[in-house]
Amino acid sequence: NKLSMKKLFFIPALAAMVFLASCGGDNTADNTETTTTTTTETPAPEEAPGADIPGINDVAVTDHIEIEGSDDMKFDKTLFKIKAGQDVKLTLKNVGKLPKESMAHNVVILQQGTDVQKFGEAAVADKANDHIPASMKLDVVAHTKLLGPGESDTITINIKEPGVYDFICSFPGHFGSMKGKIVVE
Repeated sequence: NKLSMKKLFFIPALAAMVFLASCGGDNTADNTETTTTTTTETPAPEEAPGADIPGINDVAVTDHIEIEGSDDMKFDKTLFKIKAGQDVKLTLKNVGKLPKESMAHNVVILQQGTDVQKFGEAAVADKANDHIPASMKLDVVAHTKLLGPGESDTITINIKEPGVYDFICSFPGHFGSMKGKIVVE
């Protein structure tokens, strides 16, 4: 059988080639040196939280935040910088004139990564909790009371994790224009 004959010849030939290859085939000394070069890359400096926010370099670190909300559905200040782990007083004043039922304001600081749109939409339906949706309470870092005209509320916040935190007014329809950022360094 021709096929069996080829197998018998092929296997010993293959074994001989492997043997010769493993022996090196010649007796000359191998003077080849191997040099390993290790390069250590210096990591790029970590960018400060909020470095990409326009105007952040013009904002000083503070331990007190004062915000006014008005009948035009805007906060007077929308960007703050604080130190991580530091107690910070936050005061909201409603300087508007319209009644609380139609133009109340609060400040709700949201956890990083919270979907602001989803939170704002959920807040509409949760009037019983001053428009802080119970279903998303874990997304809230802190919040002021819901305020009518001439009222103010002061809370103390202490955010331990550096990053950028959105804040909004959660009264129905306000979160689209009453919003800002707190940069925690």
